[in-house]
Amino acid sequence: MKPTDFSIQVTNFLTRYLAAQRNLSPNTIKAYRDVFTLLLRFARDTRGIPVERLSLAHVDVAFVEAFLEHLGKDRHCSMRTQNQRLAVLHAFFRYVQSEVPDRLLQCQKILAIPLRRIAQPTVEYLSKEQLATILAHPDLTTSGGRRDAVMLSLLYDSGARVQELIDLNADDVRLTSPAQVRLFGKGRKVRVVPLMDATAQLLRDHLREQGLDRPERGHEPLFQNRRGGRLSRSGVRYLLQSHVQPVRSSLPGFTQPVSPHCLRHTKGMHLLQSGVSLEIIRDFLGHVDVKTTQIYARANLEMKRRALEKVADAPLPTMPSWQQNKTLLEWLHSL
Repeated sequence: MKPTDFSIQVTNFLTRYLAAQRNLSPNTIKAYRDVFTLLLRFARDTRGIPVERLSLAHVDVAFVEAFLEHLGKDRHCSMRTQNQRLAVLHAFFRYVQSEVPDRLLQCQKILAIPLRRIAQPTVEYLSKEQLATILAHPDLTTSGGRRDAVMLSLLYDSGARVQELIDLNADDVRLTSPAQVRLFGKGRKVRVVPLMDATAQLLRDHLREQGLDRPERGHEPLFQNRRGGRLSRSGVRYLLQSHVQPVRSSLPGFTQPVSPHCLRHTKGMHLLQSGVSLEIIRDFLGHVDVKTTQIYARANLEMKRRALEKVADAPLPTMPSWQQNKTLLEWLHSL
């Protein structure tokens, strides 16, 4: 059977464009691939179109909108997840319009499908007391406890994403002054992050204990599971929760969810509260745009507002409307 134009373009998009031209990471390409897997299953199971017969002509605006509705109603995906799926399709049809000019109008109609509006997410971060209690929980008398203590300290101190932590090798750490770690972020962008002295000492002990301070072992994972391989995302989350859950009982009111990304948010908030500028925090965390970093500024302002309301005897007074000032109003109209 002759390959369809859809199969040809998807194959070229994933293997040639994303991998070779844009040099995206394998994890990003897998995420794109999974969206097309869902799309093919939707076409087969819902529209009755065999996978080997799906063509670009089938995937029009009505098809994409039905696919998004299927994600929400049948697969119970959140609006944020639906937007992620739609963003992948936008990227694909942005590529197709230059490869298949005959489909230019169809591609642009799909590109015009807007992302779903969602509420601005709140930043979940830990107080200094909560963070210190979690970091102090691992049992330093055991090998696993010492590994977890180093891992959690580095996860917070570097502000690393969980995948950046997993991908670290022994030679990505430099402990000569100033101590620093090299992180490989989204889009394979590299950034170097300084480390505090306490974290550097923990890493020094960890490398020595595991024998990773030898040059010939520099390519091995910095944090390993019981089989000597890299930790997985779920493995890091499991280890984190094994220390968070016992801490909850000792800290009344500590009910918020804690994930590896929560430690990253905590670092961002602590940097902001220490007077570090948003531009520096952006570079430290590896954000592409400072608009992403502004979530910490908004969260910090909200925190200050709540603090003021708590110490006040009464709610903060409402500011008078400038329209009540007739003289000012007349002056504004005269400009």
